[in-house]
Amino acid sequence: MNKRRILGLFGDFDAAFAAINDIKAGNVPGVTLDDVEVLSPIEHPDIDEVLEHRKSHVPKFTLLGALFGMIAGFLFLASAQANFLVQPQGGKPVIPLPSNIVLTYEMLILSGVIFTIVSFMVTARLFRKRNPLYSEMITVDQVGVEITLDEGNLAGLKEVFAKHGVLEVREGTL
Repeated sequence: MNKRRILGLFGDFDAAFAAINDIKAGNVPGVTLDDVEVLSPIEHPDIDEVLEHRKSHVPKFTLLGALFGMIAGFLFLASAQANFLVQPQGGKPVIPLPSNIVLTYEMLILSGVIFTIVSFMVTARLFRKRNPLYSEMITVDQVGVEITLDEGNLAGLKEVFAKHGVLEVREGTL
């Protein structure tokens, strides 16, 4: 079955949230809250409550980056220090741990921050092509509710949108 993408433009947050609550209540078969995105000109504190908690993968990338930075930083320092084996050390260890711990910690922080920023940019879809359904009215004063669904559930969604006073409906395919 073909997937469709629908954008409904609402005049205010109350109408958009009412439509989302109908979807949440199961009035549109085959559509869940994971299929819903809200596009608004301003941040609204109730959006998180209406859409419920969504998983973010950014902390996983932060942990991965921190581990990568710690391991790569220590190996880089140790391999650089091990190249001086032919020089007399005077009883000092070839790889001194106390000084390496500080630099390894700094590489852990730096790599964790870089991975966090890059993963945020990727997961926030900052580099994706502009959505063809996007309306400039969203940046002015309207609220967009974008839903991805199967073509068979399209009529039920349009009924829910019409029930809550949608101003405009735009359709596209995936």
